[in-house]
Amino acid sequence: MHLLGIHKNTQSKTGSNEVANKPIHVVCIPVLAQSHTKAMLKLAKLLHHRGLHITFVNTEFNHKRFLKSLGPNSLDGLPSFRFETIPDGIPSSDEDTTQDQLLLGGESIINNLLAPFRDLLRKLNHTEPPDNPPVNHILSDGLMMFAITAAEEIGVPILLLFSISASSFMGYKQYPTLLEKGLAPLKDESCLTIGFLDKDIDWIPGMKGIRLRIDNVWT
Repeated sequence: MHLLGIHKNTQSKTGSNEVANKPIHVVCIPVLAQSHTKAMLKLAKLLHHRGLHITFVNTEFNHKRFLKSLGPNSLDGLPSFRFETIPDGIPSSDEDTTQDQLLLGGESIINNLLAPFRDLLRKLNHTEPPDNPPVNHILSDGLMMFAITAAEEIGVPILLLFSISASSFMGYKQYPTLLEKGLAPLKDESCLTIGFLDKDIDWIPGMKGIRLRIDNVWT
């Protein structure tokens, strides 16, 4: 199940009647991972099928991998469904390998993507219609928090897509509680051997039999 969350309404720079008379142009930006991108792309295609103008944003690295895998013209798209790219700001690597996930999550998403995404939105808004109507909505993966800042800056609403399962989403929400209860971070390496990780987590609604030990997450 995909979870959708609507961020608080931003202050639009145009009146509601004016927006209602314009073509709907949605900019979609997924997390830089295969499963997140596939989920976002499926939703973008459904929106396009309903008549919306779509700009789908890839990183330059991922875009090159798609073209290498599917062919040089595979992402040419349609006049109303286009692909754009932004740099991820991390050192280049072999295009046939997965990028360093720690760099992507801890460096690229947090520190590097807002500026190029902002520049892309400005470029899209300065392209003359009908080829490219002004951006009036953003659909972002819920982990790409910088997109909220960008949406607020240009005054458009943003919809957040959490493409993880409902149980994963509920699990992520427990991080503050783990800190409050002193269960994380681990005090020392002895926690790995004294049965500490076998503690039951029994406060998550609808989830039973959950323990602290989840593969190698804590190690």
